[in-house]
Amino acid sequence: MKKILIIEDEKSIAELEQDYLEINGFLTEIVHTGDIGLQKAITQDYDLILLDVMLPNIDGFEICKKIRSIKDIPIIMVTAKKEEIDKIRGLGLGADDYLVKPFSPNEMVARVKAHLSRYERLSMKQTTESQGIYIRGLFIDRSSRRVFVNNKEITLTTKEFDVLTFLSLNPDQVFSKDHLFERIWGYDSNGDVSTVTVHIRKIREKIEHDPSNPEYIETVWGSGYRFH
Repeated sequence: MKKILIIEDEKSIAELEQDYLEINGFLTEIVHTGDIGLQKAITQDYDLILLDVMLPNIDGFEICKKIRSIKDIPIIMVTAKKEEIDKIRGLGLGADDYLVKPFSPNEMVARVKAHLSRYERLSMKQTTESQGIYIRGLFIDRSSRRVFVNNKEITLTTKEFDVLTFLSLNPDQVFSKDHLFERIWGYDSNGDVSTVTVHIRKIREKIEHDPSNPEYIETVWGSGYRFH
């Protein structure tokens, strides 16, 4: 369950935010002063922060700046100010979004969900890029350029690895032989698009349980290849 920190000095607004968020399945914690809010934001784990601009002790702009220098989590700033310069300042300090009071609680919840989903997608992408690609027993370690099938290492040539990695990073998309040749080899290289067919065949022989009935790299007749 996602946990949200509400830093808001107006009790009625903080409780309204809390009520709507908890109805939608979020855990929440309310803090009414800037100094305590900053301390909690930095020392504890939250999935998103709703941050008021005008706070006792330390304002939301300074809090946003300090949080962003340490953590990369969604920050939605809340303020009664309507001046564009305040929005620009907040976004420039690292805020992800801005809500102006009075705001619709349902809109607030929608924005919270949208930013949480966006950060989850980015986190998954970064994890995939840094740690490798896992798909039904197939593991592609991009950093070491090694491939494993059911925990058994498979030896691929440089271009075989490049073809497999490119297709796996773009699942369910069909790529023609021309596209793959241009992407992996480049049109200035020696050879022709027939080498794509040869490399796909060799990759299947190495990673597929039954190369004639491939589980990973499918042929889309008349169009090209697709990673499933």
